Amino acid sequence: MTTYLALHYWAGSGREFELLKPLLPPGSRLLAPDLPGFGDQAAPASFDYSVASYADWVAKYSEANKLTDYQIIGHSMGGKIALLLAARRPVGLRGLLLLSPSPPSAEPLSDADRAASLAAYGQPAEAEKTFVKITGIPLPEQERQQVVADNLRTTRAAWEAWLLHGSREDISAQMPRIEVPCRLLVGENDQAISPAVQRQHTLPLLPAGTALVVVPGAGHLLPLEAPEELFKGQYANDAAL
Repeated sequence: MTTYLALHYWAGSGREFELLKPLLPPGSRLLAPDLPGFGDQAAPASFDYSVASYADWVAKYSEANKLTDYQIIGHSMGGKIALLLAARRPVGLRGLLLLSPSPPSAEPLSDADRAASLAAYGQPAEAEKTFVKITGIPLPEQERQQVVADNLRTTRAAWEAWLLHGSREDISAQMPRIEVPCRLLVGENDQAISPAVQRQHTLPLLPAGTALVVVPGAGHLLPLEAPEELFKGQYANDAAL
């Protein structure tokens, strides 16, 4: 049985992937944990919130769940974690689906935007503004509330560590070690990490032949805005991605 291991975006949680469950290929399952510092997942003692530490945590999670045949869906921050984990060539990993991933190089975020994001921590009005900014396709009220709530329950340590350090990490040197097939999706109207950024900073570092799909109208929250797009074409029909 193939497992899809889904890694969520910064200031999100694993529940962003709930809409994917009925769309999975027959006979497969979805695991979508909250990453340390997000959702309901407390960070382990001495956890330093680096991309490597998150990759270590996911590797241990995979071992605990006895994953021997799996693919990773990595969204935004989760995409960068997925890339580093794939570069370690874990046994049983068959492919990556990258959804608007944070690039392997430092994420191109201006100092002003970084400072504004740091100052927005824990503020409901700012969480609402973020929701509007990162969505391109209207979402139901229930999903809006979910996105805002996940933003507000992020721990300060995880919030600040990603903005100050994780998003700035450069793991580009590890990318040639990735051997599994990859597919890259980005929303046409993604204002967080645009299609242009993905073409310039992510796609050239992925394995030869990696496809880039631009989802019409969508913003940054692809699993909520356009879940049906994730399993179209090759990804749905090829067991090895």
